[in-house]
Amino acid sequence: MNEIEKFNQSKEENIEAIGADKSIQEMGVDFLVASAKKKYSYHFTWMGRPIIAYPQDMIAMQELIWEIKPDLIIETGVAHGGSIIYYASLLELIGGDGLVVGIDIEIRKHNRELIEAHPMFKRIQLIEGSSVDANVVNEVAKLASTKKKVMVCLDSNHTHDHVLEELKNYAPLVSVDSYCVVFDTVVEDMPADYDWGVRTWGRGNNPKTAVMEYLKTNDQFEINKSIDYKLLISVAPDGYLKKIK
Repeated sequence: MNEIEKFNQSKEENIEAIGADKSIQEMGVDFLVASAKKKYSYHFTWMGRPIIAYPQDMIAMQELIWEIKPDLIIETGVAHGGSIIYYASLLELIGGDGLVVGIDIEIRKHNRELIEAHPMFKRIQLIEGSSVDANVVNEVAKLASTKKKVMVCLDSNHTHDHVLEELKNYAPLVSVDSYCVVFDTVVEDMPADYDWGVRTWGRGNNPKTAVMEYLKTNDQFEINKSIDYKLLISVAPDGYLKKIK
């Protein structure tokens, strides 16, 4: 066994040990609960645009994008555009003609203008409309049919019904050995009395419940728990779905 193999084996053993250590996992949840109250995910930018994400999840996405080298990344939920610019910048580093499609029911004028003025916009296509609208789904599916490696990220409306419908429409577009990443599954793990403000999602009605419902009748995906274990702090626990067949 060479030094690189030893390093990787040690890493995997430590990740497995974290997975078996409930106390350290509970500390991760405690941090999420406390930091969410201070809008921690709103504190970061990528190349000048608010990314509204936890840095740990973005590192995981970087690892997956580098490994998969997708031709197409589909993301539902655009907001300020930070994440689609992040993904586009990674595709730019990889080279080739990789494209990011960002879908949102409303892309606000000031956000659209700043995204379109960004140097990474050359790798971005914006679609305004509901991610579960048939016309939008058909447009994205047509584009995906021309690509070999497709990754999907779901990060729009976080209700059970909406995410389940997104999974039914977009997960089939994912290529084998790529991922459908479902963000904000952590809602199910937050305290039952957590104040979501005007949001309609919460315990029992969120992305994680949609994931579990979807997987009951779909054996093409499996949850990559090792990503959860190594991140410890993530808004997408049980949300990193690898397409295995």
